[in-house]
Amino acid sequence: MNPTKTSTHGEHCMNTASSRLGFIGMGTMGAPMAGHLIAAGHTLFVHTRSKVPDAIAHSVATVCATARAVAEQADIIFLMVPDTPDVEAALFSEHGVASAVQGVQRSADGHGGKVVVDMSSISPIATKAFAQNINALGCDYLDAPVSGGEVGAKNATLSIMVGGPEAAFEKVKPLFALMGKNITLVGGNGHAQTAKVANQIIVALNIEAVAEALLFAARAGADPERVRQALMGGFAASKILELHGERMVKRTFNPGFRIELHQKDLNLALSSARALGVSLPNTATAQELFNSCVAHAGKAWDHSAMVRALEMMANFDIGQQPA
Repeated sequence: MNPTKTSTHGEHCMNTASSRLGFIGMGTMGAPMAGHLIAAGHTLFVHTRSKVPDAIAHSVATVCATARAVAEQADIIFLMVPDTPDVEAALFSEHGVASAVQGVQRSADGHGGKVVVDMSSISPIATKAFAQNINALGCDYLDAPVSGGEVGAKNATLSIMVGGPEAAFEKVKPLFALMGKNITLVGGNGHAQTAKVANQIIVALNIEAVAEALLFAARAGADPERVRQALMGGFAASKILELHGERMVKRTFNPGFRIELHQKDLNLALSSARALGVSLPNTATAQELFNSCVAHAGKAWDHSAMVRALEMMANFDIGQQPA
């Protein structure tokens, strides 16, 4: 492959494909997602705060020193960063995306020449404000959080929830299709982030249910793996039982999705629920179980390791034989 090019603010690079795309955030999810865009032949300009992963560094992608440099070169700019403050910094810091798109002229149909696509999972309320600020600069904005974890990012099977104007969605949809399978325009800006928070509530509660069930079965003397296989054929079957139930039995808690990130999402759920006057009692319980894991140095465990909090309360691990 060609050696990686490096760009700083103000530098311009050769266009080697039909679409000039930007990608900010090269973490566990962002790197494979960006890789799919590169593999499809698009010119990619990337920026990340940490070390650029080897797969990206050894590709034809152009590494840029700032988010601003990415936005100067790209027509569509994707963000995939951990939390709301990270998105705000990437967009509105001194060398952020907004500093490069000011004054962009809208086309005759009223849409900007650039589109900012935030694929992070962040606050729905903040997302609406970010969208308004980017729109005021003459660009379209889509919030497009994803579900599917590291496996989905690597296999391009992510579910992608999108909020924003339909015309911008249709423009970016072929690119979404390179990264995911289930792509849905949920509504206006912020609505996709609301859908993602709802998704994370369901996932957390399902992990808790599977953890309780397998712990109960193991403590009663049954083989938890055989119980899991039996339940997969009935009404209790789910992706969580299939994938995370296996993790619990095999004790493989290396992260596909870290507990600290799921905590962040449940914080969004609980704070938004408080503002709306809605009670989410089981979501609060799931968060407390995650808190227990973190107290035992587990913030970087996979979220399936919620089971360890229940095991500590029971003084019994799924993998051990009952007395």
